[in-house]
Amino acid sequence: MNFDQAFAKLLGHEGGFSDHADDPGGATRYGVTEAVARANGYRGDMRFFPLDQAKTIYRSQYWDAVKADQLPDLIRYAVFDGAVNSGPHQSIKWLQRALGVADDGKLGPISLSAVSKADQPVLLSRLLAARLRFMTGLTNWPSFSRGWARRIADLMEG
Repeated sequence: MNFDQAFAKLLGHEGGFSDHADDPGGATRYGVTEAVARANGYRGDMRFFPLDQAKTIYRSQYWDAVKADQLPDLIRYAVFDGAVNSGPHQSIKWLQRALGVADDGKLGPISLSAVSKADQPVLLSRLLAARLRFMTGLTNWPSFSRGWARRIADLMEG
């Protein structure tokens, strides 16, 4: 899966405008929080945040941040999606925990080497288990659990 395919798939989970009281990200469109949009120069109303700007942000701050192009195909999207949902640092930590390497949240040569040697289906299962355990501990799990659980289930199915 390349970035364009991943972005299209991601919009199935992150599409539209949202401003849920239990979401610490506040107002979002296409899953991009207002704070991230502002940090990237957007000054308008989040209900009108442009799709092309969201795509640029997702490429640089999530896809590239987790070195998705260097990851095996089976886990590439799961790591990218985790980065979007909880930040690149956290998604990399889930991957590192699944690999059994130091979980510093930085995808360096040791982690990349371990990824290339890992049994990919087992790695994906462990990665998603780490993610689910983390998310069930969040204070806003009661508000978003159905959507997050469906999202992780979709990743398990491929």
